[in-house]
Amino acid sequence: MNQNAAMPKAYESADVESRWYEFWENNGLFHADPASDKPAYSVVIPPPNITGILTLGHVLNNTLQDILVRSHRMRGYEVCWFPGTDHAGLATEARVDKYLRQNENTNRDELGRDEFIRRVREWRKQYGGTIIRQLRKLGSSCDWERERFTMDAGLSEAVQKVFIALYEKGYIYRGVRMINWCPKAQTALSDEEVIYKDVPGKFYYFKYPLADGSGFLEIATTRPETMFGDTAVAVNPEDERYKHLIGKMVKLPLTDREIPIVADEHADPTKGSGCVKITPAHDPNDFEVGQRHNLERIMVMNKDASMNAAAGKEFEGLDRFAAREKCVKMMEEAGLLVRIEDITHAVGYSERGDVPIETFVSSQWFCKMSELAKPAIEAVRSGEIKFYPERWAKTYFHWMENIQDWCLSRQIWWGHRIPAWYNDATGAMHVGLTAPQDGGVWRQEEDVLDTWFSSWLWPFSVMGWPEKTAELEKFYPTTDLVTGPDIIFFWVARMIMAGCEFTGKIPFSNVYFTSIIRDDLGRKLSKSLGNSPDPLDVIAKYGADALRFSIIYIAPVGMDIKYSNEKCEIGRNFANKLWNACRFRNMQGPASENFHELSAEDIAKLTSDEKWMLHKLDAVLRSVDSDLKGYRFHTAAHDIYELVWSNFCDWFIEAEKVQLYAGDEAKKHALAVLDYALYKILCVLHPFMPFITEELAHQMGFVAEGKSIMFEAYPESALSAELSAEFAPVAALVDGKFELVRCGRALRSNYQLPDGKKVNFFVKAADAASAEFLNNESASLKSLLNAGELEVAMAEFDSAANGAAPSQLAAAGTIYLPLAGLIDIAEELKKLEKQKSELEGWIKGSQAKLSNEKFVAKAPEAVVQAAREHLQELEGKLERTLELIKALQ
Repeated sequence: MNQNAAMPKAYESADVESRWYEFWENNGLFHADPASDKPAYSVVIPPPNITGILTLGHVLNNTLQDILVRSHRMRGYEVCWFPGTDHAGLATEARVDKYLRQNENTNRDELGRDEFIRRVREWRKQYGGTIIRQLRKLGSSCDWERERFTMDAGLSEAVQKVFIALYEKGYIYRGVRMINWCPKAQTALSDEEVIYKDVPGKFYYFKYPLADGSGFLEIATTRPETMFGDTAVAVNPEDERYKHLIGKMVKLPLTDREIPIVADEHADPTKGSGCVKITPAHDPNDFEVGQRHNLERIMVMNKDASMNAAAGKEFEGLDRFAAREKCVKMMEEAGLLVRIEDITHAVGYSERGDVPIETFVSSQWFCKMSELAKPAIEAVRSGEIKFYPERWAKTYFHWMENIQDWCLSRQIWWGHRIPAWYNDATGAMHVGLTAPQDGGVWRQEEDVLDTWFSSWLWPFSVMGWPEKTAELEKFYPTTDLVTGPDIIFFWVARMIMAGCEFTGKIPFSNVYFTSIIRDDLGRKLSKSLGNSPDPLDVIAKYGADALRFSIIYIAPVGMDIKYSNEKCEIGRNFANKLWNACRFRNMQGPASENFHELSAEDIAKLTSDEKWMLHKLDAVLRSVDSDLKGYRFHTAAHDIYELVWSNFCDWFIEAEKVQLYAGDEAKKHALAVLDYALYKILCVLHPFMPFITEELAHQMGFVAEGKSIMFEAYPESALSAELSAEFAPVAALVDGKFELVRCGRALRSNYQLPDGKKVNFFVKAADAASAEFLNNESASLKSLLNAGELEVAMAEFDSAANGAAPSQLAAAGTIYLPLAGLIDIAEELKKLEKQKSELEGWIKGSQAKLSNEKFVAKAPEAVVQAAREHLQELEGKLERTLELIKALQ
């Protein structure tokens, strides 16, 4: 790119972004070399589902990863960011089945297993890569040549190898246990796939008559429809009220069965009547009671949660909730309903199906987790793996130290089919890659593995494990993981366990948990609320860099993010500010030869303003370096923003114009300092805003044609420690100078004096040192204030001789604005007195309104708050008006 060509007036993000991403990818700039002798840095992407499209959550997560990846690439690491997608068994099967029903008038069951899986693979080819293409629009610098899919041949081999190894070790087993069941998807769920919601419900109190006719027991239940599966009533063995009834029978209402009264500590004498109905096939606690008392397990529901024949002819075929209503009605008619109590209780919902789950007794595949958890617990406890924010470690330990066996099997077709084989003739079972070659007839297990069973191997399977590959040798273990805290159990904990078990190494050293994104009202983003914008629309309007920078800027560590599209104006305005600064610099001539490093000669010539700028730049580079190493992305973004917007653009460029307009050697030197600072700014900003920094680095001539800023050195400082210490006192004096300028500009604004009009200022310096410095800086001060005359002295301003002069106090001194000849003071006082009178009247009326108890009590809270804020605003205006009057008297 020709650096001498005039830059466009406005920054056009769409053209820049498409052009540079194509350049990066076509030139293989994201591709890592395992044979490199550079130190390795690697990250694995949390693989998005193939059903997914880009959300703001993905934007945040992948922007954070890209900041880490790009900054390490610039620090000289051989960087590999491994991308890929997850097959998402349950979600994808549901999505494709819906697609087939809507578009082809067929469904999964009509097609059969093999044809349906073929159709899923076809669907994946057409739609499964959508989110990957969208991540490119965001600027993600993944090594796309190493993109993987959790059902690729190599990853599938890893899954089978792990299953067989854990089975042979005795960790994986098939057993009959109480499991979570999704009636919508008709599959088992792990505990982590159940989301508990507080919902309205009812407690139903029923009478269960004693079989001998001597009375009844009162029981309470939230699920009357399960009573047809009751096989006992439990009472506490120490409960004096019921000791004499233990071993007797009760009649189970609405059936012809009698069930025993058993003694079990599960029954709590302090809750309700102390009597508990026991339904071993439909409740995990009752299942345990049933095992202790050898009770029958009666399933009364079908897989779709409709009632089966065991519920009786009156109820068979009814939906579970319809059966509940009918059961309650019949109990009432039988005189066995005592009362109904409204409650709010936690109900388990299927994460995918979003329907209340059922707990069924079922034969499933499980994995014992307690031994696998031990080294994973120690890895975090010892600090070998660190969590950011640290508080998530407590959540991790609580789950890991109480870990339950993992239900692995799913009753769906799309996924890794369990490598188990059955011989129906002999009843034998075999676990292995293939069926035994013994002449017998073997059928493979119909169930597939939980999607997370492939995901927990991701950090090493994505690199080719179980084969010994160059990628594994170079890039495993990975360095950082960026993910959401909602999958700390599903994924993070399991990856640590898998890494320790199968590679003998932790899979990563640091885990950064992202924030939850909400709207300005604090609500979670969702399509149903209409508050979840499409990031591609946001990128089209504001630009990818603007979205990236804005979402980091508003994302404090460990706190929820309140997002609105309008907040992307932060990033867009910032990009425009930087563009305009570079355009101004570009108009001054070609890039300096020594923009990478200032020469000794240039350092010797540094002005006070230049020392101030380099001191500010050095401080921010050091703080950003520290912030990124500590995963404080939000703080780093704020520091860079303040450096560029305020220090560099608003102050330094303006102050440096004195040097630039002097021409010759002064201009050449000023440009060298500007270029040095600007080059460092573009480099430190690149990981956050890769597109505009690449474009500007070329526009300014800092990066040669065909090269990229992404391989420039990441700046960790701008000055040596010695120079930084030397410049600190000067920087403090310049801060004082700029504060005086702000005060002078405020005085000009108070009296509506145009910025372009030259006015005179007088400064009473705070001390002799300040007076000397400000006098030496008079050219800079006059330029920044647009002053006609500027006098700096230790004496007080002589208002008697020079007329009224309002002033403002700053650390370096007091600045006065003599108004003689600028305004008609008498007329100005008249105007201000009128303004004062009006404000006092409005304040009186506002105070009266807020003193009215009826208004405060009855008006909407927002209206009352607005009235209070209006009063504060009026009082602030009155205070400023009184100050202006005083200055003129």
